[in-house]
Amino acid sequence: MLLQITDLSKNFGEVDVLNHISLQVADGEFVAILGPSGSGKSTLFQLVGGITAPTAGEILLNGKNISGEKGHISYMPQQASLFPWRTVLQNVVLAQEVQHKPNYEQATEWLERVGLSQFAKAYPSELSGGMKQRVAFIRALLSDQNLLCLDEPFSALDEFTRLDMQNWLLSVWEEHRRSVLFITHSIEEAIYLADRIVILSKRPAHIKEEITVPFARPRNQAMLATSEFVALKQHIFSQMETRDSK
Repeated sequence: MLLQITDLSKNFGEVDVLNHISLQVADGEFVAILGPSGSGKSTLFQLVGGITAPTAGEILLNGKNISGEKGHISYMPQQASLFPWRTVLQNVVLAQEVQHKPNYEQATEWLERVGLSQFAKAYPSELSGGMKQRVAFIRALLSDQNLLCLDEPFSALDEFTRLDMQNWLLSVWEEHRRSVLFITHSIEEAIYLADRIVILSKRPAHIKEEITVPFARPRNQAMLATSEFVALKQHIFSQMETRDSK
């Protein structure tokens, strides 16, 4: 098991945010996390990334306790967060620079593979929103860490660009099968992308349900119109809407 979170709790003073969260991510698995706004999804990422330490519980990565330690995951935030004074190529190798081993040849190859080779010397201001997200994703992908944590990376995009980016992400992931922990507010997005969906309750968050997505890979847009997809979407919506008794 790549990532194992056990009995994880977090509070900030008197505010309880996470309450006894336990979940796992296997090698090559794509896990989506759904929950209402303010339920602690981003706090969970901060804990996995070592930005803050848990109040209780532990986080194991490849069997090692990484609670409160930084540098063990690749992270892609909601915004592309590209440095405006660096070119596209320089932004792509940024994570590798932090590890003191930038690979410009590899970065150039990836930019060519995602159709951005002609923008290697361009600056972020010259890119569209979808192009910026591709650059940010490649930057995360080229780091050495086995776990990619994606925090609503497509939330700021329009509907058509978002679907295009989802399909692009799936094509890259299908080829490399890096383990992914993916935060989203979109039920459709979670079903379309993930192997498994973890539904969080309102704050203080605990896991209400874990769902294994029943659709085969590779995924395609036709599944969005199937009765099975609609039924699963309605079930998840009812779970998120239902007031928790705990």
